[in-house]
Parts: sequence; C-alpha cells; structure tokens
Amino acid sequence: MDMKSKWNAKYKDRLTELKEPVPNPRLKDLSVHLHGGNALDLACGLGGNSIFLAQLNYHVVALDISEIAIHFLQEQAVEQHLNINPRVCDLTDVTQLKKEHISTDLIVITYYLDRSLFPFVKSMVKRNGFFFMETYFQTPKTAYQTISDQYKLKPKELLNEFSEWKVLFFEENDQEGRQTVFCQKV
Repeated sequence: MDMKSKWNAKYKDRLTELKEPVPNPRLKDLSVHLHGGNALDLACGLGGNSIFLAQLNYHVVALDISEIAIHFLQEQAVEQHLNINPRVCDLTDVTQLKKEHISTDLIVITYYLDRSLFPFVKSMVKRNGFFFMETYFQTPKTAYQTISDQYKLKPKELLNEFSEWKVLFFEENDQEGRQTVFCQKV
C-alpha cells in the first residue's frame, strides 16, 4: 500500500469516530505567543491545529498527502468561515514546497518526521517567526512501539537542530515518547 492510500484509509477510519478535531495541547498552551499572520501546517491531518490557528487570526495553508483529510478540512473551513487553504501535497517533495510558498510567520508539524524539511523550515520562517514541532522520539520506555526508529527523533534532536533559534519551550516526555519544541527565529 502506498503512503497516500495508507493515510486515506487511516483518516477514513478516524472520521467515523471523530467528533471535532482538536489542536495539539502544547500548541494551545503556547498560544500566548501567537498573534496571527501567515501559518503553514505541514502534515495537517484532519486539521485540529489549522482550525485553532485560523481562530487566532492566522491565514493557514494546510498541507497533507491525504485527499480524505484535506476534503474534511475544506468542509470545516467553509462551515466555520475560517481562513484555511487546505491542499493535497506530498511533503517528501521539498522542491514542490519551495516553489509554492514564500516566507511565513509560523510553521507547525505534529507527528510527522522528515528531517529533510528542517532546512525548508529554517528558510521559510520569517525573522521573529515561530516553529512548533511535536513527534515521537527514541526512549527506552517506547522501544516496544510499532513505530520505526527512523520516524522517531533522537534525544534532544530538535533542541540541537534549532539551537540557533530562541527556544521558548522544549520537552521530552518519556512516558508518552514525544519530543516538543517551540522556538522563534532570531
């Protein structure tokens, strides 16, 4: 099964049990720093983060490989009168991303890891703009997970990768096996 089919099937299943997409709790907690502008939500899924950011006066471009997720988010944006532009995009094609986007005030990536996107993020976020990322990381407590280590961050990887930025929040949660960074380009 190719990646697009895999994610379409996953989101189709999630839609049968979903009431309303919710934003990442740590992104929500950090919203005191978020004052609107342009945002890019990479691997947006069903759009919980995109909807939240649009409610904070961001003009959101939401990208995901799944047509099912993007169609759902398009419907939500219309119904809720939100400034969200959802589009199907294969994030492994960074050249396509670079052609389509100019600089932005905020980039969000949750539970998706493609390290080749890090240079893209660094080049696309405006000075004083923000980057939020949360995904799985390698810890002995999560070694049993079915997620391959290639899709998990190494300990402190985001902290090291964005060391030239002002880190406003960093957390590694061993119990949940997640790593979170929220930083500002200086």
